[in-house]
Amino acid sequence: MTENQQTWLTQAAFDRLQAELEELSGPGRKEIAARIEAAREEGDLKENGGYHAAKDEQGKMEARIRDLEELLKHAIVTEAPKSHGVVEVGTVITAEIFGDEEKFLLGSREIGEGTDLDVYSPESPLGAAIIGLKVGQSASYEAPNGKQITVKITSVETFAG
Repeated sequence: MTENQQTWLTQAAFDRLQAELEELSGPGRKEIAARIEAAREEGDLKENGGYHAAKDEQGKMEARIRDLEELLKHAIVTEAPKSHGVVEVGTVITAEIFGDEEKFLLGSREIGEGTDLDVYSPESPLGAAIIGLKVGQSASYEAPNGKQITVKITSVETFAG
C-alpha cells in the first residue's frame, strides 16, 4: 500500500481488520515471543530450526501489523456506494472480456474477503481503465504482458458484502 493512500472499507471489513490487528498486536506478539524464547533456550541458534522459523514468522507478523495500521489509519469507512450504472470503487462489475462474462469487485482485497468475487484494485490496469465507465461502454488497457485487452461493461451493482 502506498503511503497515505486512502482505502474504502465497509464497516464490517474495518471491524474485522481492527480485530485482526488487536489479536496480532497483543496475544499474537506474546505467543511468538514465547516461542522464540523457548527455542532460544534449546541452545545453539545457528542450527535451531524452530528459532529461525519463529523469527521468520515474527517478521511476517510485524509486517502485517504495519500494513494493517497504515490501512486502518487512512481508511474511509462507509457503506458500499449505491450503483448508478457507473463503475466506481466498491461496486460489483460484470464485464465482457475476451467474449467471456466476468464478475468482480472493484476495491481492495480486504473488502472482498469472504466473498467468491475476484477483487481488482482501482489502481490496477483493469481498474484504471474502467473507473468512471457506464454500462454499455468499453475501454482497452495494456496487460502486464503487453497484450491489449478490451473490456465492455455489462452491469454495475451495489456491493452487498
